Amino acid sequence: MEWSPGEWVRTSRQYLSDVRSEMRKVTWPTQREYVGGTIGVVVILALMTLVLGIVDYVLAQGIRLIVP
Repeated sequence: MEWSPGEWVRTSRQYLSDVRSEMRKVTWPTQREYVGGTIGVVVILALMTLVLGIVDYVLAQGIRLIVP
């Protein structure tokens, strides 16, 4: 199937129209919701960093006991 320039333009316009239609259906979070979500992510990352740091320290001390 060959594509003519007019066909490409038509399908591109249809695609953009469909995208616009779908974006109107999206339920966007409120500022309070996304700030709360961001704070939650930062807290979880901080806790994971702390736990991994402790595990790394303990393993490093264990290696130092094994390998003088």
